[in-house]
Amino acid sequence: MSDTEPHSLRSDDAASLAADSSSDEHSTSTSSSVDGSNTDPSSADRLPGPRGLPLIGSTLSIARDPIAFLESARKYGDIVSYGAYGTEFALVYDPHVVEAVLVSRSDEFDKGEFETEFGELIAPDGIAFTEGERWRRQRTLLQSSFTPDRIHAVADEMVAEADALVDGWDDGDIVSLRDGLATYSVRVLARTLFDLPLEDDRTRTVTRAATAVNEYASPRRLAVGSLIPSWVPDRVGREYETAMAGLEELVTELVTERRRTDTTGDDLLSVLARAEYPDGSRLSPDEIRDQLVTFLFAGHETTSTTLAVACWLLAGNPNLREKLESELETVCDNRDPAVGDLASLEYTEAVLREAMRLYPPVTGVYREPLTDAVLAGYRISADTTLQLSAYGIHRDERWWDDPEAFHPERWLADTDRPEYAYFPFGGGPRHCLGMRFAMVELQLALASIVSRVEFGRLTETLEPSLGVTLDPGPLEARVRKR
Repeated sequence: MSDTEPHSLRSDDAASLAADSSSDEHSTSTSSSVDGSNTDPSSADRLPGPRGLPLIGSTLSIARDPIAFLESARKYGDIVSYGAYGTEFALVYDPHVVEAVLVSRSDEFDKGEFETEFGELIAPDGIAFTEGERWRRQRTLLQSSFTPDRIHAVADEMVAEADALVDGWDDGDIVSLRDGLATYSVRVLARTLFDLPLEDDRTRTVTRAATAVNEYASPRRLAVGSLIPSWVPDRVGREYETAMAGLEELVTELVTERRRTDTTGDDLLSVLARAEYPDGSRLSPDEIRDQLVTFLFAGHETTSTTLAVACWLLAGNPNLREKLESELETVCDNRDPAVGDLASLEYTEAVLREAMRLYPPVTGVYREPLTDAVLAGYRISADTTLQLSAYGIHRDERWWDDPEAFHPERWLADTDRPEYAYFPFGGGPRHCLGMRFAMVELQLALASIVSRVEFGRLTETLEPSLGVTLDPGPLEARVRKR
């Protein structure tokens, strides 16, 4: 499978979904592409979707291949009802509905029980999972660490870590793009958010925890967990508990070190260590730990996945790589990229946006209506979890020409598509706080890597799996120094 055919529903995948599709609740007609007004839910239509199996719904189908399930479910329409893990879901493929949920009607929805329970696994007091006034207080406190001036001030460190990564490779080395760029992203976060160099053992602690969480909360693991009693011995569960204990110990150590020393710095760790809310209260140790864990985990996984995928896609498209190299030679003139170059690195940004379109690290955003609601003419009950499918919408031919193709040039042309046909960083009041940080890091890192090294694909096909985030696999490649 080439990069222009990233993933398709194989015949055996289709067979595995037979139980779901054998008893359709409605036909495959598509719902309205414009979000309906908030009318009386009692007069709205019932959602279409697969009924699945008694008691367990679509749990087994998702466990077999969650991406194939996402692709297959689109045939039911723009909002699809299904049951899994003991939860009722409404899978959304309509960008207008996404906009309504995240932006224009955001006050009618919250994170909901499904995502809150996941937050308990990682960082219950972290900004990604808190709600209401508590979330607003945290957002106000944290946003000073993500201003453009603060991000630009650490840009050189982002480039230095990318250079160090490439310097560690010899010509002809076989490398795992995912593993190498995971180490890079952790080291950038350590230097730029915490003002601390992480020794190798500390880096391994973070990457081990990220890997364990991704496996523990994967759709396959959730399916197994919903069918087997919690007291049954579980290797994945044991590894998760061990890895998270190690991460908690590391973060506690970092907080203790900073509170014992100078706290005048403007890195995130210093901000948290000395922070006070307007009423004079300070963050609890648990809250500090959970904020650090949130940014370590979220920033590590999403950045490393995007960079690994972008490098792999370029390795299979020499013409596109030449275009990128030409831009880098023109803009940077054989020197390291710098923050002042960002506005001119248009093709570099286009490559990254296209990589995130095809393979969004966060494949979906979850919300739950506070009361029964109507979306696109369909009744959504208050106990339904909305799953806003970035993966599905990013590959919808209504919004994207040749949606399965890697085509960065599409980002350099004027288009007329819904704003939320693309939302790798979420949207609305709760859009990703680290979005600007991530885009600066991604552009500078890709520019630095591509200007110094080429990759030859050894992994010929990219067949992603789903954990907490999208996992592209190791993506092995051979290094050729330039």
